[in-house]
Amino acid sequence: MTVARRPSFMDMALVQARAAATAGEVPVGAVLVEAASGRVLAQTRNRIEELNDPTAHAELLAIRAGAALLDSPRLPACDLYVTLEPCPMCAGAIAFARLRRVYYGAGDPKGGAIDHGVRLFDQPSCHHRPEVYGGIGETESAELLREFFQARR
Repeated sequence: MTVARRPSFMDMALVQARAAATAGEVPVGAVLVEAASGRVLAQTRNRIEELNDPTAHAELLAIRAGAALLDSPRLPACDLYVTLEPCPMCAGAIAFARLRRVYYGAGDPKGGAIDHGVRLFDQPSCHHRPEVYGGIGETESAELLREFFQARR
């Protein structure tokens, strides 16, 4: 008898990333979780093209949904799972929302802002630094991105 593994929060984010790719969006997915209970507050994907909104990144949509659900602009008891290292805009929103932890899949040497680029959370002007764990689901996250961009070339 085979016992099925319960999907992880990163697995859920990867489902969203695949849905983004199917919709013609850059395949990034995000899941916002209430840390203590494990309750999923939001599961989102990039929707930039769909909404004609340059700020419709998966992370921002998840933060907005979580803030609305909890009726608070600050989410210090929440963790974000995202398939790609957040960009400067998303890293800024993560800091302003005061998220507890960020787990991301693939690093982004060109556009990332946590472990690459501006390294926003390391800047003295950044008022909040969440715990960050990169490389979670990295192989699958990177492969989704690679396949998406290869098909566009």
